[in-house]
Amino acid sequence: MNVLAVMLALSAALANGAASVLQRRAAMEQAASETAGGRPAVWQGLRGLARLARRPFWRAGATALGLSAALQAGALAFGSLSVVQPLMVSELLFTLLLGTVVFHHRPGGGTWLSFLMLASGLALFLAAAGPAAGEETGKAGTWLLVGISAAAVVLVLVLTARTLAGAAAAAVLGCATAISFACTAALLKEITGRVPEGAAEVFTTGYVYAMCCAGLLSLLLLQSTLRAGTLAASQPALTLGDALVSVVLGKALFDERIALGVHLLPAMSAACLVAAGTVGLSLSPAVAGHWDSTGTTPRDSRPDRLPTAGDDGGTEAR
Repeated sequence: MNVLAVMLALSAALANGAASVLQRRAAMEQAASETAGGRPAVWQGLRGLARLARRPFWRAGATALGLSAALQAGALAFGSLSVVQPLMVSELLFTLLLGTVVFHHRPGGGTWLSFLMLASGLALFLAAAGPAAGEETGKAGTWLLVGISAAAVVLVLVLTARTLAGAAAAAVLGCATAISFACTAALLKEITGRVPEGAAEVFTTGYVYAMCCAGLLSLLLLQSTLRAGTLAASQPALTLGDALVSVVLGKALFDERIALGVHLLPAMSAACLVAAGTVGLSLSPAVAGHWDSTGTTPRDSRPDRLPTAGDDGGTEAR
């Protein structure tokens, strides 16, 4: 396992967590100023985004997102998809830690227990499964088959979500979004593997353009996911789905291997810890986003009141 890839992946997750916290802080400031000015604390469209982008916290969050993308590209250049993407789950941990500092709220014992379960699960998975690096690039024929299969599954999930509502729709759309993000990361790894062969190899093979399309689709699906229901419904599907699909893509495209055999039981136990920790943090008011509202009524600050995606400044999952 490449230590540099692990450090870069964790740094990318840290930058993602910082982006979520900073942009959530900007959204809360914007909501407060619009309420104070007698306008509804809801904004949509380019004008609202332009007002939000003038806030330093939002710009800092956008910078953190750009830094995260660069760090993730570096991690994929040095490590396997099966290592990097599961480590991105740690974004939830960093969101919790940074949010504790920025919003001056202390999470409860249940939140810290979920934190420990997720952190220990990730460590145990990497130690037990021991993902090994495979090929630097995939084969065009395999990519075509994987691309068609992924697109078909995403389409079926989106059409299924149209027949559902609330938490069910959010969970199904979360799965579709996770597949799209995993494919975007796989394409990014393919591109980084082709960089040593020269710019012509990078820009004439079509992978760059496919990554841009997949990335745009991922962002559009993410917005639909966040509007469909609460983070408690969508976040586990988003986070765990991305990690699981990435492991499958790593094997299918780059022949990355995960040790099983005698390591199967510890690896499965680690996966269960990660899943339980992710669900626990998704249910936590700390990560879900309504702990950062100061001066709210007790009803608004109850742990069981999870914000919907339509609430102002909903936390972004990626």
